[in-house]
Amino acid sequence: MENNHIDQQFNEASRLSEEPTVFPGFEKVWTKVEEKLDLKKEKKRMIPLWLPYGIAASLVIGMGAFYFMNKKESVDSFKPVIAEDTNLRGPVSKTDIAKIDSTITNNIKKEKNTVKPIEKLAANATPEPAKSSDQVHQPVISEYQSEKDKNDAIFSSRKAGHQTDINFIKKKDTSESTKEIEEIVVTALGIKRIEKSVSSSNTITTTTLNGLPQSMVYSSLQGTVQGLQITASGSGSVRNQGDNIMNNNSVGYLNENKIMIRGISSVTAENKALYVINGVVAEEEVFKSLDPNKIESMNVLKGNSAVAMYGNKAANGVIVVTTKSLSGKEKRKLKKLQKEIDKQKQISPVTHYDESYDAFVENPFELTHSQPLSTFSIDVDNASYSNVRRMVNNGQVVDKNAVRIEEMVNYFKYDYPQPKNGEPFSINTEYNDSPWNPKHKLLRIGLQGKNIPMDQLPASNLVFLIDVSGSMDAENKLPLLKSSFKVLLNQLRPVDKVGIVVYAGNAGMVLPPTSAFEKDKIIEALDHLQAGGSTAGGAGIELAYKLAQENFVKEGNNRVIIATDGDFNVGISSTSDLKTLIEDKRKSGVFLTCLGFGMGNYKDNTLETLADKGNGNYAYIDNMQEANKFLGKEFAGSMYAIAKDVKIQIEFNPEYVKSYRLIGYENRKLKNEDFVNDKIDAGELGSGHTVTALYEIIPADVKSDFIPKENDLKYTKSRSSKEFGDELATIKFRYKRPDGDTSREISQIVKNVDDRISSASPDFKFASSVAWFGLVVRNSGLITKKDLSDIENLAKQGKNKDEEGYRSEFIRLIESYKTIQK
Repeated sequence: MENNHIDQQFNEASRLSEEPTVFPGFEKVWTKVEEKLDLKKEKKRMIPLWLPYGIAASLVIGMGAFYFMNKKESVDSFKPVIAEDTNLRGPVSKTDIAKIDSTITNNIKKEKNTVKPIEKLAANATPEPAKSSDQVHQPVISEYQSEKDKNDAIFSSRKAGHQTDINFIKKKDTSESTKEIEEIVVTALGIKRIEKSVSSSNTITTTTLNGLPQSMVYSSLQGTVQGLQITASGSGSVRNQGDNIMNNNSVGYLNENKIMIRGISSVTAENKALYVINGVVAEEEVFKSLDPNKIESMNVLKGNSAVAMYGNKAANGVIVVTTKSLSGKEKRKLKKLQKEIDKQKQISPVTHYDESYDAFVENPFELTHSQPLSTFSIDVDNASYSNVRRMVNNGQVVDKNAVRIEEMVNYFKYDYPQPKNGEPFSINTEYNDSPWNPKHKLLRIGLQGKNIPMDQLPASNLVFLIDVSGSMDAENKLPLLKSSFKVLLNQLRPVDKVGIVVYAGNAGMVLPPTSAFEKDKIIEALDHLQAGGSTAGGAGIELAYKLAQENFVKEGNNRVIIATDGDFNVGISSTSDLKTLIEDKRKSGVFLTCLGFGMGNYKDNTLETLADKGNGNYAYIDNMQEANKFLGKEFAGSMYAIAKDVKIQIEFNPEYVKSYRLIGYENRKLKNEDFVNDKIDAGELGSGHTVTALYEIIPADVKSDFIPKENDLKYTKSRSSKEFGDELATIKFRYKRPDGDTSREISQIVKNVDDRISSASPDFKFASSVAWFGLVVRNSGLITKKDLSDIENLAKQGKNKDEEGYRSEFIRLIESYKTIQK
């Protein structure tokens, strides 16, 4: 109903959210007025059912009259029979009548044959095969001359019982036997009218099928046109009977009005699409309740474009709906329906998650005068961030133990300078205000790994260890895993080798070490993998390491890459047993990369243990965007270690630091004496990798509620530290070469400064905002400010260039988290 000006005036006058106190019944009266206006408008638009039949009958009668008026010879031949001279011919015989009928029938057939070729093709008649590629349906197209018709491939349809056959009319092409379909109009079950020309991809017009939009325009579809036949059944499902039809984005309508988006391969009906109506995420029921005549356009998004815009909740596709102007009544009805759905979801939430995370307690504040040293291993893992992102985008409650703040901070790269003097990494520090606790300070420590050109990287001996158990039988597990490994293969050189080991109930070798030059052979082995059976992860690890050791490349990059959901249930499966196994295997000199896939039964604690204890790193792959990031853009840093067993020890000066605490790294803390012990394992740093750590500091002259209670010790005396000038702290680093056994130490001094957050670098602001967000999601008891809007503002200040778009995605993640907190 087109009465927006009335709505606007009424909104301004009465503020529809509240009824005027002077006239409580006004809303009821206005509703009746709107109904009458809607009815009046619809009557204007309504075409009487008898009108098309009346027009058709008139045309037939007119053609008949025109025929007899122009066939004087035929009429004249009957005059002797009808007129005075009856004796010359005698009575009219049945033979004469038969001749008359025959003449009329033949003439009518001739008239029908003069109809335009586009009308000549019966709705369910199959075109005769052309004799050559240059003559495919050429007679049909020869008179089909409008500019729009030249650009469209058109289907006609008619209803025949419960099935309608839709036949293809090919656009003339004298150079190719087949042509890519640029735009197809599919119309089924009844007379349809396309109201406007559509050129945007995947746009759907406004007719209906079982209450759902039905006439569809698919743009940019790739496929052959010879022998093409698409069938639309009475139940509403759209399917293809030709090859390579609809192999990009399309919408299929299932029985019982279920809707799913088809891509390269179909997804199950349980994997529902996301609906966005006029820019607002809505439930499927709200979409179905829309009047089809009020839908202006519908766009289908799928794959990376959908996930990039709407996150993981769009993994099964997005249907973006734009409506025409709705009446006030319609708007209120949809809003009320959405509220009822949201209310019902809150009353009976449905959860089917059995994910496992190791519980941990966040690091407390330490008193400097009693514990001036802090020691920990670096951590280059980033799985926590992508996993938390998946939960937020899916509208889940985030498990606080899934939030490891150091992995969230280290998901992002920072602008640290390259190392000098032959060192494998540079050391960078910045000291400024803490954004979440007033009067506290924040110390940022950043390492930048040396960038090594790809052509100078050592040869790789990679073994893919792939979980093909039954738990991997999901779209976001084994199929995503295969696509992810293909991204990795694109980075390899002929000198690099790949072997494939799989495990389910047992472990086995699928592909012996093969040169990356034989890429097709490796891809073929991947494509043949199927999921099924139990999960003997321990046996798979044993076999993968055995294969890697047998093909060990001296001074090369020897690595096992395990891809799984972490759900081990046969043989060695407990966390402690896996820890012992992997600690033994790391002695072989083979490094480890863990890739996590899937959700629902995801075992984060298993993969974290493997990565922490096996000279490894760990990433969670929730979509192809993440696969491209970790295995494509950051391939060198993820796969080539330039330093191993990297440890950090910091000593704070009690003259300036009353108390401190390490933000994150809870499962990476070391004993102070472990710093100089070369037998103690620590983290690895890859080519071009950055590592960031944050310390929150309570200055000596600040009173804080978070300062631990002091014990009155009899024998311990405070040592004066004024002799060290303005030194805030001393940081020491120890590391080993990738193939070395002896560590080397370097150190750096941090000066005490009194800078404010406004003068901080963009990287400092952004890293602080990520840590702050993690603390809020974990519901930390050690912060006072928890406003998500403040976090978002700080992140925007630190966004900087953001060429890859990851920082912008984080800002959108904060906005999404706001919505699920309401």
